[in-house]
Amino acid sequence: MNHANRSTKSDTRQAIGKFGEDEAVKYLKEQGYSVAHRNWRCRTGELDIVAMRDEAVIIVEVRTRRAGGRFGTAAESVDARKQLQVRSTAEVYLAMQKLHQSAVRFDVIAITATAAAGQLHPFEVTEIKHIESAF
Repeated sequence: MNHANRSTKSDTRQAIGKFGEDEAVKYLKEQGYSVAHRNWRCRTGELDIVAMRDEAVIIVEVRTRRAGGRFGTAAESVDARKQLQVRSTAEVYLAMQKLHQSAVRFDVIAITATAAAGQLHPFEVTEIKHIESAF
């Protein structure tokens, strides 16, 4: 594989990932959540979305896949290793934000998207699945 193909594939993955996170934020706000942080980073990793609802901190892992993809569903891609990484990053976040006493929940938002021909955005959502207390 030449270098040009690799960067195009990576750019497409980043674009669909950003699209999915934008759609997840929109969805959460429509459902009454307030979004405290997006793409919060520290040495242990990144939290896609940190939301608040009813005094609870909701850590949301967002996974976006193209419809008909070969690698399973978006939700299935949040494996045990990823769950452990998100939990350890959430511990750092909670400590730094002084939220030790808060109720915490880990959700997954799985988005399936297709390419949108001639649209304002290059993708369109075909399904959003919000899995509360996913892990």
